[in-house]
Parts: sequence; C-alpha cells; structure tokens
Amino acid sequence: MAIKSYIKKNEKRFLDELFSLIRIPSISAQQEHKPDMQTCARRWADILLSSGADKAEVMETEGNPIVYAEKNVNPENKTVLVYAHYDVMPVEPLDLWNSKPFEPVIRNGRIWARGADDDKGQSMIQVKGFETALKEGLLQCNVKFIFEGEEEIGSPSIEAFCKAHKELLKADVILVSDTSMVSADTLSLTTGLRGLAYWEIEVDGPSRDLHSGHFGGAVANPINVLCKMLADITDKDGRITIPGFYDDVEELSAEEREMIAQIPFDEAQYKEAIGVKALFGEKGYSTLERNSCRPSFDVCGIWGGYIGEGSKTVLPSKAFAKVSCRLVPHQNHETISKLFETYIHQVAPEYVTVKVTPKHGGEGYVCPIDLPAYKAAEEAIRIAFGKKPLAVRRGGSIPIISSFERILGIKTVLMGFGLEQNAIHSPNESCRLDFFFKGIEAVAEFYRIFR
Repeated sequence: MAIKSYIKKNEKRFLDELFSLIRIPSISAQQEHKPDMQTCARRWADILLSSGADKAEVMETEGNPIVYAEKNVNPENKTVLVYAHYDVMPVEPLDLWNSKPFEPVIRNGRIWARGADDDKGQSMIQVKGFETALKEGLLQCNVKFIFEGEEEIGSPSIEAFCKAHKELLKADVILVSDTSMVSADTLSLTTGLRGLAYWEIEVDGPSRDLHSGHFGGAVANPINVLCKMLADITDKDGRITIPGFYDDVEELSAEEREMIAQIPFDEAQYKEAIGVKALFGEKGYSTLERNSCRPSFDVCGIWGGYIGEGSKTVLPSKAFAKVSCRLVPHQNHETISKLFETYIHQVAPEYVTVKVTPKHGGEGYVCPIDLPAYKAAEEAIRIAFGKKPLAVRRGGSIPIISSFERILGIKTVLMGFGLEQNAIHSPNESCRLDFFFKGIEAVAEFYRIFR
C-alpha cells in the first residue's frame, strides 16, 4: 500500500516532470536540435538529483552528452545499472499530428506527445519507480543511471564511453525500459531481441542515362540487374540464399516453441491491421517465430532512373538500394556483413559494377529467464498489473544491449511498458496513463524484491 499511496500522492508532480522533458525537442537526427540535446541532458540530471540520486552529471562524448547518476545504499549490496535514452525521433509529417508533438496533452486516458513512450515516458517510469522505493525505505540495492542521447541514430558514442568508464559502470545487472508488451491484456517481458546488419548498394552500368529505344536490349539496365540480385536473396520458401548465412543460427527448442505458441495471436486480425491478404515467411515456422526468433532479409528502399511526372524513356546509368537483415543471437553482424558483400560481388554480372557500403549493425540478445533480476521483474509486474507476464522474444533490435554484455560483462533485463498502439516513431505517439503509473509501481516493487 505504501508504494501505491506514494505514487498517488505524487501523480501530478511525476507528470509535470515528464512534460518538462517532453517539451524539449531532443531530436538527435537533426543538427538544428544540437542545443536541445544539452538542455535535455541537464534537465535529466536535475530530475535524477531531485529524485534521490547522490550525484548526477552530464558527461561529454564525441557526440551528444551522456547523463550519469548514482545512489549508493551499501557497497556490499548488489548494483543495478539503469539504461535509457533521452533523444527522440523526428516528428514529420507534422500535418498528421492531432496536437503539437512537443506540447504534451492528456486525452482519452493517454499522454499524447513525441517521447510519451519512447523513451522519455519509459525512462520516467524507471526514475520515479526508483524514487518511490527510496522514499518508502524499500530500496535494497545500489542504483546507477546512464542516459544517452544517440539511441535513435545508432548509439555511435556509447561503446567508447562504456570502454572508457568500465569501473564507473560496474554493476550486477542492467535494467532497461525501452521495449513493449504483447498487449494490455497479454503482459510480457522481452527476453530476446534480434540483431541487425544494414547496407547500401550501388549498381553502375553505362556512363550516362541512355535512350531506351536506341539501347534497350543491347545494354544491361542497372535497375533490372539490381532487382534480380535482390530477388534471388530469398527463395520460394523464404530462406536466405547467402552461403554460410545460417551457420550460427540456433534452432528453437521444443520448449521455446511451446512458449511462443501460448502467446495469443489472431492471424486474421493481424492481416487486417496491416492491410495484407496473406502472410509470407520462412517455411516451417509460425508467424510469431518468424518475426522474433528467425533471421530475415528486406529491401528497405530502392531507387534510380526517372520517377518524375509523365514519361521519360530512359535506360538509367545507376541503381541504388538500402537493404537490411534482422539477425538472431549467435549471428555476428560483422561476419554476416562480409558474407553479404562477398555474395553480392559474386552474383553481380560482368556488365555492371557493384559497390556495397556497410552501414550500422549490432548483435541479437537473449536474457536467461532464471536470472534473479528477471524473476524479480516478473514478480514485480505480477503485483503491479495483477497478472504474470509471458516471456517473449521480440523482432526489433537494440544493438547497445549486446554491446553492454560484451564490454561490461553484464546481463540486461528488458522491463518495458510500451504497447503497439502507442505508435512510437509515428505521428500521434502516446502512452496510457494507467500503464505509466502501474509501471512506476512495478519498478518500485522490483527494488523491494531484488537484493
């Protein structure tokens, strides 16, 4: 009751502090918002101090600053490191928003604003859960916080920061709220994430655009060639054809497949929600297995030639594509990147020149469900929400999570409170008020339990 009472008494202040952060347009992808990154970092440091941290500081990196804070209860006790990010996605297209993206409003039981969920809302859940446990004398462990400002652009600075501050970041477990649950009715904890590899491809043909009547049939069209190469990367059964691609893919155990089968899933509703008549994926696996535990290949964008108004009978000199693979645990993104680049050069015909440029990437991650911190999070959610969460792998990627394990040697518990309908990265992002406050309660319960 003490936890619920403290939260209830401080609801307005919790929201006011969240709204003060949301009003700062900390868009890491846009250079014009560089000053806002500093402003947001300083505001977080102030909030962490007022929430009970012994110290909080803004630490510079080669990119946007990192906010570090800590609360020391007892050096003999365990330490939790809380990771979050304060940068947000761009808000365009603005005309699709029903209210100003950086002026939060409460409507229909939801907070509407950019960052309401991803990740300012979820970060505030962590901080206010910590505050609640501390003020009510329930905190059993030391707590450290590391909030970065570059997650939405691939976290280019945080690995170097972690390597340079390994002792500062020393902890027993990392706690992250930057994931979602299956639904409001089907509570879940994320136990796995897919990795990512991303490339840009350029195919060069003739030295200039050509008249398709004069040269069509005599000169290879780079767009045709690129499309053929990309189409051949997956076969009729949805398998990726790159040699060696599946060498490190671990097959799902019967136990995990049974766990996935317990997740409520309505295929008709799923198809209707995304506007497709039928689903397609790797043969031999269910839809929920395919989009969480199996690798995939996708063309994210493709362009070249004439795409303006009217007709232009042109044989283009160049074609381009951006492509990605979602990877599963044990697949190394650098290894896959090299396999992909080798494959593309091998299958490229001699009448074109191909250039492959690797972009960002990261490893997948799996959290053991017998981890004491996982068990504490599971019980905390059961108490706060009234139902035990399922253990669920998700199809997205948070590359820094695997980096934490590699650099710091620490496992991460993904204690997220997002929902699909919160529309993160999209216009009209939102967060349910009841999930916000129940999330705070769950985090406070975590600190009461974990020791």
